[in-house]
Amino acid sequence: MQFDFSRLDPRDGYKLIVSTVVPRPIAWVVTQGPEGQLNAGPFSFFNAFSGDPPVVGIGIGKRGAAMKDTARNILASGEFAVNLVSEEMIHEMNITGIEFGPEVDEIAEAKLATLPSVRIKPPRIADSPVALECERLTTVDIGDSRVIVIGRVLLMHVRDDCVLDPQRCYIDTPKLRLVGRMHGRGWYARTTDRFELPRIEVKDWEARTKAAAEG
Repeated sequence: MQFDFSRLDPRDGYKLIVSTVVPRPIAWVVTQGPEGQLNAGPFSFFNAFSGDPPVVGIGIGKRGAAMKDTARNILASGEFAVNLVSEEMIHEMNITGIEFGPEVDEIAEAKLATLPSVRIKPPRIADSPVALECERLTTVDIGDSRVIVIGRVLLMHVRDDCVLDPQRCYIDTPKLRLVGRMHGRGWYARTTDRFELPRIEVKDWEARTKAAAEG
């Protein structure tokens, strides 16, 4: 079946995207407002786009015609912390996803502890196994309902017991126990269910196809 997005109601297009592009990593973003107030919220339109330079992107929806606090704070300060969500932190993450007013401190509501960042003003969530300190590179307004924030990663924090070899930057990824966003209003996926599929080198593929032709 085909779905022509030019003919779909935006809400139906959204349902198709979130039901098929899965699982999506979750950016648990902490920002700081002009008066020092903290804001935290989860966003699943998120991923890494480059390793050199290290770049991440976050799609942030709007509330009606107004930007959400996260986007507004990033535009004003140019800084944000992306915390990745472990299975142990899903309930606290869910609380910060409540659409509170701008006067409410989601970090306090979720009873989260924070730690100071090194390169930016917004703190990071203490119990998150991975946190990225980021500065805004650019913001792309893609319509009335959403902006995309592109940020450069300045510094990464990884929980000590999840680092296998700090000199070689080897991480025990399964031990992070990260979760990803699935479809609907409340479905998530664990990243502990995995399988290995090694990449094929050109020489191995050529040898395989030659052997098949000769056999």
